[in-house]
Amino acid sequence: MKQNKLEVLTGRLDYPFQDIHLLECALSHRSYGKTNNERLEFLGDSIVNFIIAGELYRRFPKATEGELSRLRAHLVKEDALANLAKDFNLSDFLRLGRGEKMSGGHERVSILADALEAIIAAIYLDGGLMVCYQKVTAWYEPYFKELSLDNLYKDSKSLLQELLQGKQLPLPEYRLIKTEGSGHKQQFTVECKTALFDSAIQGVGHSRRKAEQQAAEQVLRAFDHES
Repeated sequence: MKQNKLEVLTGRLDYPFQDIHLLECALSHRSYGKTNNERLEFLGDSIVNFIIAGELYRRFPKATEGELSRLRAHLVKEDALANLAKDFNLSDFLRLGRGEKMSGGHERVSILADALEAIIAAIYLDGGLMVCYQKVTAWYEPYFKELSLDNLYKDSKSLLQELLQGKQLPLPEYRLIKTEGSGHKQQFTVECKTALFDSAIQGVGHSRRKAEQQAAEQVLRAFDHES
């Protein structure tokens, strides 16, 4: 990749690499060749989780462990990382194999998220943990400002999904157990099965959707209690 193009990216990242080869590797998808970003992505995944956890711990002193876990899951999920990558127009700099390039890999959420995690690892290896911490928290500052414990329970199904994705666990499964009553007095009972607990947790509501939301909220509350 041309040096001046990499300089554009380092300017956007606000980090001048001492070893520019680390950045080149971070931008290289496995389809590009043997030298790729898979190992860096593995390291970056742990680093970004650590940094976000530390910053949330500092910013939300009254939050429970479960609430902190859910806030972190919201910030480190694949979509969130990809959105941050798009802030840097990272798709312009990715190195992909021909097939991946032809299929639109530059815009694929998973590829963008992995590349950003790889860049975070590259900065850590190049400049150390403190510098990496400062850079990542600066990138995330607009996202931190949008967080609030007040609306943590507004959409329980979305929050539960984000929690599970953050822990790299399967998505929840909802199953209608029974329907009672008729008309506007109908009552639905739904169970929610997750990898967090051995048994399913039930929710009740006057519509199937509300019953699913209530079941998801019960799972989140149970998780908070155990945490």
